[in-house]
Amino acid sequence: MRLLVIRTSAMGDVALAVPVIKGMREQFPDIELVLLTRPAFAPFFQSIEGVTLIYPDLGERHKGFFGIFRLYSDIKKEGSIDYVVDLHDVLRSKMIRALFRLSGVKSAVIDKGRKEKRNVISGKIRTQIKHSVERYCDTFAAAGFKVEPSAGPWIIPAEDTVARVSTMVSNHGKLNIGVAPYAKHALKVWPEEKMAKLMELIAAKNSVTFWLFGGLEDSEKLEKLQSVVKDSHNLAGKLTLEEELAQMSRLDLMIAMDSSNMHMAALAGTRVVSIWGGTDPITGFGAWMQPLMYSVRIQSEELPCRPCTVYGKGECKRNDFACMNRLTPEMVLSRIEKTLAGKNLNLKKY
Repeated sequence: MRLLVIRTSAMGDVALAVPVIKGMREQFPDIELVLLTRPAFAPFFQSIEGVTLIYPDLGERHKGFFGIFRLYSDIKKEGSIDYVVDLHDVLRSKMIRALFRLSGVKSAVIDKGRKEKRNVISGKIRTQIKHSVERYCDTFAAAGFKVEPSAGPWIIPAEDTVARVSTMVSNHGKLNIGVAPYAKHALKVWPEEKMAKLMELIAAKNSVTFWLFGGLEDSEKLEKLQSVVKDSHNLAGKLTLEEELAQMSRLDLMIAMDSSNMHMAALAGTRVVSIWGGTDPITGFGAWMQPLMYSVRIQSEELPCRPCTVYGKGECKRNDFACMNRLTPEMVLSRIEKTLAGKNLNLKKY
C-alpha cells in the first residue's frame, strides 16, 4: 500500500512531520510513504528508509491552477497511490485531494484546531492544546494507521556531514551554545541588545563558544551580533541545511525564538531554551518533547494580552511590546541555569 503524504511548508511545520513519518516506517514497515514536500527540506527525511520524496516545481511546471493538474499527473506517473494523507490543508493540497478522489482514492486531512487556537488568543482557553505532531498522528489515524511518534533524536545527519562540520567549526573543547535570535515575524523576536547581554552573562560563567543561526536575510544582523559578543560565530549562509542540522546536533544548548531553528535543534536531539513573546507554546507549536519549563515567557496572568497571535503575524496592540521587553537577560539566564540544574550547562563536550 502506498500513501501520498502532503506537507510542503513552512520549514518548522515540515520538520515536525519527521517524528510521525519515522514512526510510520517503524510501526508500519509494509506501508510505502510518498512525501510531497520541497527539495530544500530533504535533509529532514534522509535518514528514514522507505520514504520516497516528490518535489513540486511551484515556480514553473506546477505553478498556478493548471500546474496543480500537472503535479497530480506527475505524482501518478511515479506509481499508484492508495490513500492521501494531507498534513497541510491549503488550496493546493485540497485540489490534489479532490483530483485523487475523482479517481477513487480516499483521503484524510489534518484538523488544524483553528477554533481552539482562536479561543487561546481570545483568552477563553489558557491550557495546552494539541501539539502539531499530535495532529499529524490524528490524521494518519483517520487514514487507518494509529501511529505513535518515534523516539528521538529524529533528524539524524549523515556521519560524513557531522565529521565535516566538526572539522569546520572545531572549538577546542568549549561548551557549544547555539543562538537563533530571529524569526519571520517581529512579534516573535526578543530585542537584540537583550540577547547580546544574555550571551555576555553566560560567557562570564562558562567557557563557551556561541554559534549564530539564521537565514541569509539575517546575516548582516548576525554579523553585528558577532562583533559585540566574544567567541561567537555567524553561520548564516555558510552551511547547507544538512550541515546546520549536524552542527545543531553537536550543541550543548540552543537558545532560540519561536522559529524553525527551535524545531530543528529539538528534533536533532539538542536541549532548547526558547523565548516567546506574542506567541505561546500552548497553541501547539512548542519545541517537540522539550519540557514546558524550557519555554521562557511572561505568563498570561501577568500580561493578559498574551498570547495575541498564533503564528506571529500582526503588531503589538499595546504599542510597548511588553511581552518581550519585560523579559530580562537575567530572567532568561535564571531559567537556563534552573533548566540545566547547575551542571555547567550540559557538559556535553567533544
